[in-house]
Amino acid sequence: MEKIIQQFFEGNTLEAYKLFGVHKAKKGYSFTVYAPNAKAVAVVGEFNNWEPTYMNKIDDRGIYQVVIKEAKELDNYKYYIETCVNTVVYKSDPYAFTSEVRPNTASRVYDIEGFKWSDKAFVNKRTNNFDKPLNIYEMHFGSWKRKKDVVRTEDDDDPNVEETYYNYAELPEMLIPYLKENGYTHIELLPLAEHPFDGSWGYQDTGYYSATSRYGLPKQLMSFINECHKNGIGVIMDFVPVHFVKDAHGLADFDGGQVYEYYNERDRFSEWGTLNFDLWSETVRSFLMSSVGFWIEYYHVDGIRMDAVSNVIFWKGNKALGLNEGAVYFLKRLNHNVHDKYPGVMMIAEDSSDYQGVTRSTLDGGLGFDYKWDLGWMNDTLKYFAMDPVYRKYKHNSLTFSMMYFHSERFILPFSHDEVVHGKGSIVDKMWGTYEQKFSQARNVYLYMMTHPGKKLNFMGNELGMLMEWTEKKSCDWHLLKYPMHDSFHRYIRDLNLIYKAHPAFHELDYDYNGFEWIDADNGDQSVYIYLRRDKKHDYVVVLNMTPNSYEHFRVGVPVYGEYLELINSEKDIYSGCNMCNYTVITAEEEPAHRRPYSIDIRLAPFAGIVFECTPKKLPKKTTRAKKETKTTAKKTTKKETKK
Repeated sequence: MEKIIQQFFEGNTLEAYKLFGVHKAKKGYSFTVYAPNAKAVAVVGEFNNWEPTYMNKIDDRGIYQVVIKEAKELDNYKYYIETCVNTVVYKSDPYAFTSEVRPNTASRVYDIEGFKWSDKAFVNKRTNNFDKPLNIYEMHFGSWKRKKDVVRTEDDDDPNVEETYYNYAELPEMLIPYLKENGYTHIELLPLAEHPFDGSWGYQDTGYYSATSRYGLPKQLMSFINECHKNGIGVIMDFVPVHFVKDAHGLADFDGGQVYEYYNERDRFSEWGTLNFDLWSETVRSFLMSSVGFWIEYYHVDGIRMDAVSNVIFWKGNKALGLNEGAVYFLKRLNHNVHDKYPGVMMIAEDSSDYQGVTRSTLDGGLGFDYKWDLGWMNDTLKYFAMDPVYRKYKHNSLTFSMMYFHSERFILPFSHDEVVHGKGSIVDKMWGTYEQKFSQARNVYLYMMTHPGKKLNFMGNELGMLMEWTEKKSCDWHLLKYPMHDSFHRYIRDLNLIYKAHPAFHELDYDYNGFEWIDADNGDQSVYIYLRRDKKHDYVVVLNMTPNSYEHFRVGVPVYGEYLELINSEKDIYSGCNMCNYTVITAEEEPAHRRPYSIDIRLAPFAGIVFECTPKKLPKKTTRAKKETKTTAKKTTKKETKK
């Protein structure tokens, strides 16, 4: 343990959890805690009738340890800390592996070892997915589906967990078949670190090593992830590196002093009513880095999504306040160490800043993330689709601008939980127009998303065409699938997902300039966008009509001569569209359009999104002969003119 202690104080360990917290000993359990400002530290719990058992100081810098023979699995306990100002505070264990169900706040003794995994094949094959499909289903564990939806008031904010939630062991039976059937490659779980308030969704935490007890015990969560892996589904865990709750039982003023938060009051308090981690502190760096390492090592998660990275990069997320150099250094060190030890695990930044190099290697001066959420794309897109189509021609660049900067980072395109809460409206409800027009445009926007370069993320319930915002207080609106418009929308999203997975052109060259090409980016008058997606063998033409105008004949320039088959049309009748489609194969003509030598004549419905798959063909012989005759005639004419 000496090596871990040294690295802990150097801010350079992913394994602090091997030292701190509670671990099974030969007899009983060993308790270890870091409390540098304490006068004395003891353990109180069910095993000693909540009377202090004092700990030994094993390191002068503030590490305390004791073995308690009477301690048993799932006993409740806390640390009893005597401060330097002669007060006593009772604290939960920062490194606890499990905790009491809220609103109770004690930590619980738990042996984290011994789970038998059967996902070795999956873990050994996992990669960062740069050239593979990455279609993420973001979900809040407690509100995807519930046993029952409890109507709550402000005075009744803690429903009974066993009556309300499916636990970690129960949910896979429903969730995994759903994910597979609907074409998702990964789930991203809103933070499962222990948190006192349901309404924080896990973004205001106390237990960074404690999987929330709302949904069961740690080994049940391990079983959940193991089942996901056995079925080919990756798991990404949301992680909060910026701030933590200031509840008295947690990390705040842990030993009477600032162990985890900034000492300076100006930097200590966040805009969320929480406390900011002191990311300049080496021990805090080790605490957070080891938490990430713990989720990867013990829960086999395949990715870590870092929340609010802009608030790490800049003081309070405000570029005007300057770069937080110590925090930036923490991110670089974290990503470097994770990639060094777990090369197939994805590190993902939710970052709204314009900081350059978020996904650049740390060896090249970047932050070292694998991916960055493209929040600019999300904002521009949703604002555009909320606009009356009459005015869209004046904002035509809203949908072309993303490709101006896209290759500066490796982006994920997100329609996340943040876009369907706090009065923002659901994705469908954001769309302009009548009920039917909203769904037509929602189908259009999702085709645009799934064919645009970049990996994908969609929040649960979006695929149902929910009209109400998401709330953690109830299940997704599954009853909507009884209605044809919603059922067909759900089918449409599934079909898009399956097309995305099955056709490499939509994921293989996401971050290669050769994977995308504009055919027509400038048709603002008609608000029609046309672009090309390709892999190393195939071409696909995407056409998006952003107005209620329709065209029986609309000419589209294409890159090669061949046959063009409609792969999907958002206005097909099975998706509750108007069924103005292209029912037969369209053969390209030698009629130039959009600076291309060939073109196709298509039907284009109002608000339609269409993908055409190209099968290249040789030009007919007569066409080739006619070309030669034309060239010969031209040469003879030129010779005659020269003689004259």
